[in-house]
Amino acid sequence: MPTPKPIIQVEGLAKEFRRPKRIEGPFGGIRTLFTRQYVSKLAVDGIDFTVDEGELIGYLGPNGAGKSTTIKILTGILQPTQGSVEVAGVVPWKERERNARNIGVVFGQRTQLWWDLPLRDSLELIGKLYGVERDRHRANIERFTELLGLAAFIDTPVRQLSLGQRMRGDLAAAMLPEPRILYLDEPTIGLDVVAKERIRAFIATLNKDEGTTVILTTHDLDDVEKLCRRIVLIDGGKVLYDGSVEKLKARYAPRRRLVVQLAEGARWRGVAMPGVEEAPPEEDAEPGTVALLFDPETAASAEVIAAVLADHQVTDLSIVEPELEGVVHRIYAAREAVA
Repeated sequence: MPTPKPIIQVEGLAKEFRRPKRIEGPFGGIRTLFTRQYVSKLAVDGIDFTVDEGELIGYLGPNGAGKSTTIKILTGILQPTQGSVEVAGVVPWKERERNARNIGVVFGQRTQLWWDLPLRDSLELIGKLYGVERDRHRANIERFTELLGLAAFIDTPVRQLSLGQRMRGDLAAAMLPEPRILYLDEPTIGLDVVAKERIRAFIATLNKDEGTTVILTTHDLDDVEKLCRRIVLIDGGKVLYDGSVEKLKARYAPRRRLVVQLAEGARWRGVAMPGVEEAPPEEDAEPGTVALLFDPETAASAEVIAAVLADHQVTDLSIVEPELEGVVHRIYAAREAVA
């Protein structure tokens, strides 16, 4: 049986932006208008990746890494300087209308809803714009109202909605035409914990039950850890890493932390095992707390715990996995140091 073709294919993608070089001095602004000197910047520099239908991936990078530029090319807003892109068999910037029917887009800082209309009216208009059949449209509105909790504010003008309510409305609007692909650019920015969890649950449900392909760009790495099975990490317009969250942690933060709480009056005697070393406890740790760093490839978790329990009286112990945020921060800090 032939392997299904990826729903998104990106090869050698590059995008260069040019702007007139600023001329200083008298009448500099006017002289800049007529200059033939330009300053160029590569926002995306030879990116390659594919996305299979039904995947949910995190597309991550610091500000200026090229994330938004890539998304704008995938949505057909921008045309690349070089490289090839296919989204569901369509070249986005050549067939923008066909591409638009395959995708839904939510930008955290922008809205596609009508500001002075109730949310319900905005959703009705969007359904008509996309030619969604009436019964299907009504069924989708009912389903999204339940999943996203829209009932309490669906008849409220959009301008009176909180940020979290508006984001839920935007998600419903993006999914009304039942697109095959959903692009999410900072969908939980500025939201409280309850709103974030509701939106995360909705995204996970779409991906699992509907098979919607989702590309998520965010600075909130909790979103990524809770939703994504795969991440693409970029910086300087280039791909640094493409794979699972687990493999990223294993590559860049292989050591685990064992936190031991000794019984009152117990004395720490140490653990003599290859690949295990003592680390300073956290600043707010309770008295009698000891922290050990170990590599699971060298010393298995169960063996380290057994060695601790053999010689010490312990009231509690826990293994702390590295957090994605710390791993990503370490990668970018190392790159900045080299640069």
